Amino acid sequence: MNDFIIDTIGIIGVLIVLAAYFMLQSEKIDSKGFLYSFYNLFGSLLILYSLLYNWNLASFVIEFFWIAISLYGLWKWFKKTAQNI
Repeated sequence: MNDFIIDTIGIIGVLIVLAAYFMLQSEKIDSKGFLYSFYNLFGSLLILYSLLYNWNLASFVIEFFWIAISLYGLWKWFKKTAQNI
């Protein structure tokens, strides 16, 4: 795959993660809601994909944990939602 496309995918991931953080800080989304964890997960997966082509261990480690924490947040949200049904 073309380096430009791979870098673009990674940059889109960065923009998604930054947008989620900005929306959190501007109180547009809830830190315990679905969207915050989903945006972080999706953005991190895009960044991780770009790292498979342009390897950087430190970036891989932080994205791995960002994904794990986002999955934990989604699991908590699903668990809470299921209890309210």
